[in-house]
Amino acid sequence: MSWNDFYQRRDILEAALRQAGHHPSDAISLEEIPGATKYFATEEELLVALRYKWNQVFAGHLRAEMTDPDYADQDLALDRVEAVTRAWNSATTEHETLRAVLDAALDRCPALIPSHEAELRTLALTAGLADGKEPVDEITQVGSAFATLLRHGRHAKPARRRSPMGHLLRLLAPSA
Repeated sequence: MSWNDFYQRRDILEAALRQAGHHPSDAISLEEIPGATKYFATEEELLVALRYKWNQVFAGHLRAEMTDPDYADQDLALDRVEAVTRAWNSATTEHETLRAVLDAALDRCPALIPSHEAELRTLALTAGLADGKEPVDEITQVGSAFATLLRHGRHAKPARRRSPMGHLLRLLAPSA
């Protein structure tokens, strides 16, 4: 793929999201997007490309949160859950239409299911809610439950971030 192809595909994905912005649950019409049929044979192919875009976006937010020095103590499960929640909320807020399109297309596009389930497992494992030694189906179920909580609690007041100085003082304070 040339750089020109890359940029044209990117523009098509953006046009698809603009088209879906009003009704994210509707099918995306490739014929209504200039050049879309040149790069995508079906709506399913377009949705898989959108899913890849979401994976990149969410992984970036997740990496940023999990490497935040203020939450470096991975022994505290609550901090990991909060970090994953912040990553999910920020990615979803920035890419609300993309997330809505993917959620709505999951029922009609079986090709999205493997990456969706992988995302659920990532949520569960990264948040510390499951262990990698557990059966894959159980990890996926835990991730699904967590994702449901994330979707419904998305507009709740976000957790207050601790200041680095306060965190350092708590680490230095003797325990009682």
